[in-house]
Amino acid sequence: MIMVTGANGQLASLTLQELAGRRVPALGGTRSPADGQRRLDFDDPTSLDLTGVTTLVLVSAGYAEDDQVITRHRAALDAAVRDGVSHVVYTSLTGDGDHLGFVLAHRATEQLIKASGLGWTVLRNGLYAELFGALLTWTADGVESAFGDGALAAVARADLAAVAAVVASNPTAHAGKTYDLVGEPITAVGIAESLGVAHRTIGLGEYRARLLADDTLLPFQPPMLASIATSVRHGFLSTTSPDLAQLLGRPLTDPLTVATDTAAAMRPDAS
Repeated sequence: MIMVTGANGQLASLTLQELAGRRVPALGGTRSPADGQRRLDFDDPTSLDLTGVTTLVLVSAGYAEDDQVITRHRAALDAAVRDGVSHVVYTSLTGDGDHLGFVLAHRATEQLIKASGLGWTVLRNGLYAELFGALLTWTADGVESAFGDGALAAVARADLAAVAAVVASNPTAHAGKTYDLVGEPITAVGIAESLGVAHRTIGLGEYRARLLADDTLLPFQPPMLASIATSVRHGFLSTTSPDLAQLLGRPLTDPLTVATDTAAAMRPDAS
């Protein structure tokens, strides 16, 4: 049986939908389970019941400080070893992401997986096209960002979910492999052009000051977001790879369209 963790999250829920569409039995694990799901709370080791699971799709439990994320992942892997899981598929971060402020927990988890004795596949996911579009700020004159004219090899979340389903459905064919799942490079300027508005570049210092002044952000988030901005701006996240299209067996979802649609939905006057 396949289990997908973080079942109520966007990537995991899409992965479960993909598996269902392929008629592959799968179970969702989450801290707040609905009918047909299993309670799985990485912060509560007593809840980590992986009995009957052969393939674990470990969706990164990010959005926390590194020590907390790594502790969560270690607990899940310990449970996988204890309960006889054969293979773990981990949603990591693209190789270009080594410049990002939140990469450490991903690379540490990859090391834990490889040392666990479990069969494994690492999916090094690129940054979402949805995220890129959401990080543009609307102004009276158009949109602005700290991305400059830098490009991001963005990828639609749905494509990453589809690949996770492909790999989980036949894990032995992907054992011991690391895939770099990135899309075609797009820019903030290109998104603005698709929206039919102007794009203004702001400095990284101004962007960081805005992030630090935003009391809705958790303490680890301003440096995380600033690292994305400077990495895009200075050309460190634009590398492409054939892995995504080869695994999908179809053309990629257009990341520019996805990013543009996301930005358009956030326009203050959007209905």
